[in-house]
Amino acid sequence: MEGNTDFWISHVEACRREGSAASVYARRHGLTLASLYYWQRKLKLAAAVNDDGGGGPAGKFVALRVMDVAAGAPTGPCTLVLRCGLRLELAALPSATWLLAFDQAYAGAR
Repeated sequence: MEGNTDFWISHVEACRREGSAASVYARRHGLTLASLYYWQRKLKLAAAVNDDGGGGPAGKFVALRVMDVAAGAPTGPCTLVLRCGLRLELAALPSATWLLAFDQAYAGAR
């Protein structure tokens, strides 16, 4: 089965346009229903993240600008609150590299 994103975008959009059950569409096009559902969810989440806050889940995100702090500049405590409610209390704001690595590890754990 082809894993190409464009391939799945076209199928997910065609399934939505047809308005038929996903199982019927998948059977007709030789796709597994699980793959079709997986890509529907994946593309929906990607669209929500790229959304500019138009009412979907992305509306819960806040714009964040990461700036390098000058060497030796004091930084205060930092609290990260994840959507699941978990709070991380940190002595100082971590580096952008650490935040990116944490985000990728957290996304992989879900």
